[in-house]
Amino acid sequence: MKLVIMIPCLNEEKTLPLTLSTIPSKIKGINKIDILVIDDGCSDKTVQVAKNLGIKYFIHHAKTRGLALSLRDGIMGALELGADIIVLTDGDNQYPQERIPDLIKPILEGKADTVIGDRQVETIPHFSATKKLLQKLGTKVLNTAAGTNIPDSTSGFRAYSKEAAVKLNLIGRFNFAMETTLQASQKRLRIETIKITTNPKTRESRLFKSNSQHVRQSAKALLNAYLMYKPVVLFISLGLVLFIAGLIPFVHYLILLLTTRKGLFGPHHLQSLIIGTVLLNASFVSFTLGVVANLIKINRVLLEDVLEEIRRERFNMASETREIN
Repeated sequence: MKLVIMIPCLNEEKTLPLTLSTIPSKIKGINKIDILVIDDGCSDKTVQVAKNLGIKYFIHHAKTRGLALSLRDGIMGALELGADIIVLTDGDNQYPQERIPDLIKPILEGKADTVIGDRQVETIPHFSATKKLLQKLGTKVLNTAAGTNIPDSTSGFRAYSKEAAVKLNLIGRFNFAMETTLQASQKRLRIETIKITTNPKTRESRLFKSNSQHVRQSAKALLNAYLMYKPVVLFISLGLVLFIAGLIPFVHYLILLLTTRKGLFGPHHLQSLIIGTVLLNASFVSFTLGVVANLIKINRVLLEDVLEEIRRERFNMASETREIN
């Protein structure tokens, strides 16, 4: 059983040694541990520091591509190294690497495909009250969308089984945590969590410059996820709202028609009926988009199945639905 630990880095020459120093050298149930550093366009001595500390495996980005693309490339790199389990942690030493044995334990025991470290956000001292509230709200929205019950949806301390890794298809550029959680739920992967505590802050977050930017990017990521994974829910819900809103002027006009005939053809009523007609047409368009988006979703699922089979062949994995002697 081989474990590959991925560490995305962007100018982490000062903090990477702290991260590496707390990674266990031996873990029960694991025969070999490899560390894969993703150099996301580092302009400092991060790579040289890693080499001096004995790291042999790297993925290099000539230009910074962001955490999501680093994760995507890291997963492919880890699979190429023959990983049976893949762990993601940060180069800024935010997460307790000494808890990696606990993180991968549910996978080793066959109880989970994905394990997420719950940072217990409400206890993190350097998180402001606003950030804690936004994290809690974002997690609640994601759980509603994914049908999960994850306490910390944005945690980057995660473990993936090889089976889970070949199924993931990262498309977004910002919130990889949200996207991978939604994909894991949609693909019926088993998700577990463990409680962890974070290390003291070593630097400011580079994912977003302000809470407002984080909210905008997360909302965008969630909307894209709904469009990809639940287009019928999105467009049908929108269509129903527009349909009900469009019916109101006509119902009001019908009531007036049955109770009184005064002023039925006044400018106010005509304008209301025109607005109602526009809203009803918009609801019809939304329903139509829902049907089209659902057909596109079906096509995307079929393409993802093909990609999964290609990866299985590439990494010499048998299908999970059959046993091959």
